[in-house]
Amino acid sequence: MTRLRVGQVEYLNCIPVYHALEDGLLDADIELIKGPPTKLNNMFLNGELDITPISSIEYAKYKDKCIIIPNMSISADGNVESILLFSHCPPTELEGKTVNVTTSSATSVVLLRILFEHYYHVQVEFHRSEPNLDAMLASADAALLIGDDAMLAHQAVMQNKPDINVTDLGKEWKNFTGEKMVYAVWVVHAELAENNPEIVEQISRLFNQAKAIGLANRDDLVNKGHKRSHLPHSLLNHYFDTIHHDLGESERRALLTYYDYAYKSGIIEERIKLTIWGE
Repeated sequence: MTRLRVGQVEYLNCIPVYHALEDGLLDADIELIKGPPTKLNNMFLNGELDITPISSIEYAKYKDKCIIIPNMSISADGNVESILLFSHCPPTELEGKTVNVTTSSATSVVLLRILFEHYYHVQVEFHRSEPNLDAMLASADAALLIGDDAMLAHQAVMQNKPDINVTDLGKEWKNFTGEKMVYAVWVVHAELAENNPEIVEQISRLFNQAKAIGLANRDDLVNKGHKRSHLPHSLLNHYFDTIHHDLGESERRALLTYYDYAYKSGIIEERIKLTIWGE
């Protein structure tokens, strides 16, 4: 296989997919490039990555430039536990208030906008902020964190600040729509698929094999996650039950529902169809 530049979200939710690749359990001539979602999004769109998990909303905005790898996503059915709104009052009481949102996320920021507009019916003012909960809440009434930042902040809040409201956006989306939520999909450049379909076929098989190996080795995932985050083993074991990496019929329907609301909110300019490799 031609050496490919592969984006790797440096959050716990991607360990099940990348464990086998990191540990050399599969023969693959690839270069893993780590970063938060927004950084990898930009690198992919700038031609600096060949394949990456891309934020769901960025796929919608640049769908003509990329093709989705089949059976691969970052998703959850209800609680996601790593996309959290921290606030001084319940979300429904934030009318006219300010919300600091992490610079690390794209999809989750749009999800929060959709929930405020269509579910809570509350108008708020959003500001971008570096992912530091104390600093974010010092200058705003609420703060959105994702990934490991959210999980670590949640642990700290439970121990030291029980008066802070913590809202799981995956749970709220499920309550609102009845659907799962798909936060990211794996994509390759459309040009690569057109010019080198055999490479895309190989990389598609590789990632699905890597996912299968990771899911079959739960103890290794939990130990690796604990080493990186120092979060309790029991919490990580539960988290790896919560996060899913499939893209079946229910995930596709959920993703299109998310896009419909993004369209209604004027965040994207047209309704979206999914372009998936091999279909």
